[in-house]
Amino acid sequence: MFSFKKMTAVLAAGALALSLGACSSGQTSSDGKKEEGKGYPQKAISIIAPSGAGGGWDLTARSLTKVLSETKLVEQPLTVENKPGGGGAVFMAEYATQHVENNEMLFVSSPPIIINNLKKEGNSPYGYKNTTPLAQLTKDFGAIVVKADSKFTDLKSVLEEVKKDPTKLTFAGGSAPGSMDHLISILPAYKYGVDPTKVKYVSYDGGGEAITALLGGNADVIGTDVSSVKEFLKAGKVRVLAVTSSDRLGGDFADVPTAIEQGVDAEFTIWRGLFGPEKMSKDAKDFWVKTLDKLVASPEWQKEVETQGWEMEYKNSDDFKKFLEDQETQVTQLLEALGMQK
Repeated sequence: MFSFKKMTAVLAAGALALSLGACSSGQTSSDGKKEEGKGYPQKAISIIAPSGAGGGWDLTARSLTKVLSETKLVEQPLTVENKPGGGGAVFMAEYATQHVENNEMLFVSSPPIIINNLKKEGNSPYGYKNTTPLAQLTKDFGAIVVKADSKFTDLKSVLEEVKKDPTKLTFAGGSAPGSMDHLISILPAYKYGVDPTKVKYVSYDGGGEAITALLGGNADVIGTDVSSVKEFLKAGKVRVLAVTSSDRLGGDFADVPTAIEQGVDAEFTIWRGLFGPEKMSKDAKDFWVKTLDKLVASPEWQKEVETQGWEMEYKNSDDFKKFLEDQETQVTQLLEALGMQK
């Protein structure tokens, strides 16, 4: 017969199983405590743009939060915060030390998270290895640009001039020496056999000022990103000699050859991506991996990317991390050639 003692044991075992199931489904919050029966996210989420308003990081963060909210892929409130300083280095110092387990704070970044961590001057001890890379969302490329009436009509004509006398031409960009515009400016020369330390580079406060210097005759060539120069190309004010993509771009850049086409192995991707804290919980990471998969497949996101003039290139967390490792190798080589690696 089924005894009362046996029935009591069965009931106790069932209660234990239910209790363990509830514990396993509990979500670890940013303060390390279990929230029984709840899944991530349960709190408002901040997306940080480590820059002022209006730049590429800010626009990416705002577009991302807008579409995630509109599509209801994230039901919790999403806010964008701007935390400028040091090309992202100030925020990274705070994030890597004070928010190492904060699942409710994510941020957007691009190649400076690698460059700032590697260069000697003004370097940051923190980089992408102090984060959880979640996804690459968009891509842009470098552009080598001259005035529309410049005597230079192709990339090699510039490089031949620089090879004869590296100080004859002034290259300019909207970022400090050793930063992204500088690397884009000297990459073709470096690949062409020119000592990049001999190339004259002048930094301006932002890509807009660098273009103004070019149009005003204070610079001969600028290195910038494709999206920043698009309107000037359409207006007939500049000539783009080369882009650093592997294949030709479409639209207004359809007639612009790549550096590779011109025999110069200068390829560089300016990506923008989303990152979480270094010790992000498994539940939080899994949520974002699945959510971002859905985001990039949505017509709302595809329309937003087109509206902003970006090119969509999605890499999931694993592929993104591998790509960052590869770009780190490339940046290291360029900084070593410039004598700027820490």
